[in-house]
Amino acid sequence: MTNAADLHGPLLEQTGAFRGNALLLTGPARVGKLDVARAVAAQHNCQGARGMYGEACGTCPSCRALAAGAHPDLLLVEPRATTSTGKAARRKLIPIGAVLSGRDKTREYETHVFEFLEVRPTFNRRVVIVQGAEYLGPEAANALLKLVEEPPHGALFVFLAEDLRAVLPTIVSRSARLTVTPVSDPALERALLRAGQDPDAELVAFAAGRTGVLTDPDPVRGALQDARELTNALGESLLGALEAAEALEKRFDPAWHPETLRFTWRDQPPHVRARADTALTALQEALEAYASPSLSFQVFALALRDAFGHA
Repeated sequence: MTNAADLHGPLLEQTGAFRGNALLLTGPARVGKLDVARAVAAQHNCQGARGMYGEACGTCPSCRALAAGAHPDLLLVEPRATTSTGKAARRKLIPIGAVLSGRDKTREYETHVFEFLEVRPTFNRRVVIVQGAEYLGPEAANALLKLVEEPPHGALFVFLAEDLRAVLPTIVSRSARLTVTPVSDPALERALLRAGQDPDAELVAFAAGRTGVLTDPDPVRGALQDARELTNALGESLLGALEAAEALEKRFDPAWHPETLRFTWRDQPPHVRARADTALTALQEALEAYASPSLSFQVFALALRDAFGHA
């Protein structure tokens, strides 16, 4: 939904002129690193006239393929969110199997980096985006280093990470580092208006300058509403709190609900926030351990009522 050139234009001025083999984009979660990385891929394959910041034209065949999510020269590599049995992965990791098909015994990845780069680019330059470079296993990182140092057909690697310190030094030393920073609230509001969305104050405040929050704002709005409803129900009655927790269980999205709950509690006294956060952490740990979701959310509701002084 967001336009990287509108929100991160000065950064794209630097990436458009980059002629090296690897970029490392760092910044907080959902700050827009992936949007910037895709804009970089567009820049390096665009066949049309560049914009004010050197951004891709948006209308040539390469840009249209990227917008459609079907660009032949772009590969996104990220940790698997689920195990081979379909359960949520307890530990994020990009294994060697993501790089080499021969090491992907359970066929977790449809396309592998090494084989992807063996093919000549359809347009100008093959681009590999590694989402979560801090989760590269040592074997995978070592295999990638050989490709980064001598990329087939002049390929470009774009590594994304929240914490530079968590990225293996061998990756850091071979990459040009750039920081993707939060943008201003007025810039977020303009981005929402351009997309035909209501720039409501709650959504903008929750985003806190992170443009990735606006990529698909409807689930975020839904999670914010769920957080308000649960918090309001805590003080009504025990039955109301349990019913609200049951409703949250059916819609719970680990990507959004924990953060929106903490955002909803932001004006509470510190001791209340601390106890509520402890209850939320216990819920997340129970779900990650595959405990009964129904029971876990009931315990969560009781712990929250106690934290808010409604027990």
